[in-house]
Order: sequence, then C-alpha cells, then structure tokens
Amino acid sequence: MEENTYSRAVTDSEHIIEALAEGKNKRVRKLLSKLHPAKIAALIERLDEERRAALWQQVDVGLEERILPHLRAEPRNQLRELDQEDVAPVALLDDAALQATKHGEQGHLQAIREALGEGRLKRVGKLLHRTHPAKVAGLLEALPPNERRAVWSMVDTERAGRVLTFLHEEICAALAQELDPDDLAASVQYLELDDLVDLIQVLPGEIGARLLAATGGRRRQQLETLLSYPEDSAGGLMNADPIEVRPDVRVGTVMRYLRLLDELPPQTDMLMVVGRDGCYQGGLRLSTLVTADTDERVSDLMQVEVAGIPVDMPAAEVAQLFDDLDLLSAPVVDADLHLVGRITVDDVVDRIREDADRSVMQMAGLNQDADTFGPILAGSRSRAVWLGINLVTALLAAAVISRFEATLQQLVALAVLMPIVASMGGIAGSQTLTLVIRGLALGQIQKGNMRLLFTREMGISVINGLLWAIVIGLLVFAWFDSAMLGGIIGAAILVNLLCAAAAGLTIPLLLHRLGIDPALAGGVILTTVTDVMGFFAFLGLATLWLS
Repeated sequence: MEENTYSRAVTDSEHIIEALAEGKNKRVRKLLSKLHPAKIAALIERLDEERRAALWQQVDVGLEERILPHLRAEPRNQLRELDQEDVAPVALLDDAALQATKHGEQGHLQAIREALGEGRLKRVGKLLHRTHPAKVAGLLEALPPNERRAVWSMVDTERAGRVLTFLHEEICAALAQELDPDDLAASVQYLELDDLVDLIQVLPGEIGARLLAATGGRRRQQLETLLSYPEDSAGGLMNADPIEVRPDVRVGTVMRYLRLLDELPPQTDMLMVVGRDGCYQGGLRLSTLVTADTDERVSDLMQVEVAGIPVDMPAAEVAQLFDDLDLLSAPVVDADLHLVGRITVDDVVDRIREDADRSVMQMAGLNQDADTFGPILAGSRSRAVWLGINLVTALLAAAVISRFEATLQQLVALAVLMPIVASMGGIAGSQTLTLVIRGLALGQIQKGNMRLLFTREMGISVINGLLWAIVIGLLVFAWFDSAMLGGIIGAAILVNLLCAAAAGLTIPLLLHRLGIDPALAGGVILTTVTDVMGFFAFLGLATLWLS
C-alpha cells in the first residue's frame, strides 16, 4: 500500500515537472493540490533554482506555510524572499483595483506586464484575484498572445467562466480551448443560463457540446430550450429564471415564499403573475409588493399594462423597447402567451454595445470580434478584401478623370483643385449617411416620413452648397486670379453636395430594403458616388467653360 502511494506521488511529481515546462500552470496547480506538503517540499528541493522559483509561483498561498517547514534552510529562505518581493507591488495597486478609471486599468496592465517579465506569476495571480472579471477580460485583450496565455493560466478556474463571457468571440474561443475540459466545465457551472447560452454559441461546436453534456437535470433542459431560439431574437436574449406567482394569492404568502429563496435572480424588479394554465397575466413590482398590506391579493396589485415580449421578436426591437420604456426587466411569452422567461437590462445593454461595435468595425470592413493582437496573416486577409473593393471604386473614379485628360493638360490648376471637390462631397455625404443609418437603427425612419427627411437634407445641402461654393470660389479667385475657375469650382461643389445628400439618403435605404447592413457597404458606395460625381462635375464644367 505504501509502495503504491509512493509510486503515485512520484508519477504526480513527474507530471508537475512536465506541465511546468509546457507552461500549463492550471494543471500544475491542480496536481499540487493533490500532494502532501512534504511531497511538494521534496519536489521543490529536487529542482534547480530557476525551476524551483517557477514552481513556487504556482503554490497556493494557503499551502505555503505548510510546505516551508519541510524545506532545508537555503531553499526556504530563497522562497520567502520571493514572497516578499511579490507583496509590495500588489499592495500598491490595491486602491487602483477599486477604481474604474482608465489610469487604474493602465496601472494594472503595466504591473502585470512587469510581473510577467520578471517571472512573478504569483504576483499576476494576486492582481487578477483583486480585479473584476470584466476588467480581467479587458486586460487579456490588451495583451499579445504569448503574454495573454501566461496571464490566462493564472486566472482562478472558478472565475475563468465569468471572464470568458466578457471576451470577444475570437479570443474567447482561443482561451477556452487552453483550458482542460474538466476545468472548463467546472468554471461555467455557476454562470447564469443566458450567459452560458451565449458562451456555448461562441465556442467551437465540439466544446459547446461538451459543456452541454456536462450540464445535468433541470438546468440542462432549460439550457437546451434557450439554445433552440435564434441568437438575435428575444428568446436568444432571455433567461429562464422568472419568479412566478398566482393572481389569487395574498401579499403575505408571496412575502413568505420570497424569504424561502436563497436570493433573488439578478435585475429582479418585478414578479411575473401567471395563471394556473401557465399564461402570463401581468407584473407585480417589488416596490408595490413591499408597501402593500399583507391581506391584499396579487390580482389587485399587478400591472396588466406590462406586456409580454413575443419570444420571436428581433433583438433590435427588444433593445428599442427597453430604451423607450426604461425597462429593467420584461417577461417573454410564446405564441400561446405562456411565460417562457424574462429579459434583463444587462443583456440588452450588451446587445446594444455589440451592435455599436459591429457597425463601427464594419464601416472599415473589419470583424468586430477580431483580435487586436492577432496573427499578421489573418489580419491581412480580412483587410485585403476591403482594400480590393476600394481599389475597384478608385479605378472607376480614375476612369472618369481620364476622360478629361485633354482639359487637365490645358490647365494644371484643375489637378490641384480636384481633391477639394471630392473631399467636400465625401464629408457632406457621410453626414447624411450616418444620420440615416442611425434613424434606421432606432426605427425613426418610416415610409411616411421619408419625403420630409429628403426635403430637409436637400435643403441643408443647398444652403451649405451655396455658402461653401461662394467661400471656395473666392479663395480660388484670389489664389489663381481667375474668376472663371472660381465659378467652376463653386458650381462643382454645389452639384456634388446635392448629389452627396441624395446618395447619403438613398444608399442606406436601398441597402436596408435589400437586407444588407448599410453600415457595412454604405460608406464604400457613397465614396464612389461623391468621387465620380465630383470629378465629373468639376472637369465637365471646366471642359465646357474653358475650351
């Protein structure tokens, strides 16, 4: 029996040394937790000074004082010195850890990078332990891949799942695959169901299936139900944790029921009133409940105007509804009005932020989930397509210019002034384009008000066009001493600003009708229109008036 125990300890020691060499720090800590302190001390004394320090960085703080007495004086003193060196830098950042300021975050990032450079992984772990999971995710995304993996290895397993939910998709999937399957399953078991659903949808299929298989009982049934809804629908946003009460019970009964619960689900501002048939009837706000008489019935206090959100409502409409009605939570119902879940404001805010990120990145032809510090070749491929599209539009503009080669040869000043016309049209068009994209996203632009919007934008373009046509015309006259050239560029700018406004209006509306995201393709098409029309108007007028 003693021989088997010794053999197992030796095997674990070899596995620890192997995992340490491969940088699998989570595995090292897991194996260390299974060994007796005396066995760990024996392993430490077997190692050279460098590997001894590296292993000590993975020893849990609670085990340190149990291991040290088993060590000889020399290694014991060495390890105590290492611990002292880690204490001061962490203590200095305690105040910054409590601040949500940019300065505090930069301080953490700098401290973590310095600790990595010195091989002080225990210091990294202490810093991470004092940091909110969302900020840990931000720190991970701010690090290059090699440093990111080292920092990720020091995130506590029980917090790793929560950190994953705050990461962008590409980084989330990569770091999840760094975890041992059992550790990953353990790290997500305490996540809220809606967060777990989002995580499973982000991860590669086989990992998501493994997480689903590791979930059992009623939680798995709820998880499978939530996964059956489209990601961009109310069902994809909701959580299956509403607190239900019957309309015929009294307030006192409800209060006693609530006291039996360990805690209320997050963002709970009302209880869902449901009939015996499972149909949603209304909402009972907690503010009403706690001030009501204990003998009053729920049916007399519930608010029937709190309507249930259809489970298939698009997520964008859900976000707009929360914004319009200032909701903290809302019930979700199926086609038969049965209560199936609830949506909370934190998930809606996440959705709004994701949509905003997507729009900004897509306007530049980038993937919102791309890793800022990802591989060069992958980043090149994603941008090459957009640059190719831009090249086609640039060639189109160049083809227009080539049609007026003879005019350009007669007057070099035209080549100097051409960029002004194109630039003014591009800026004016992008202003209108941005306004229309925003209006479409917020549901403010409808068929009934399009004519009014068109009239308004064209009116603005006429006023601005006349104003800047006069200003630029006078500047060109003073510069080149040519009233004719000043009149030509002034007229070209007026024409291009009118075309830019019309394009800024019609392009996003047309793309929206075709089911294409205007933020993705609108900018490229608009640039082509303003360049082509600007060059054509300027050079065409110059050909007519100067020839």
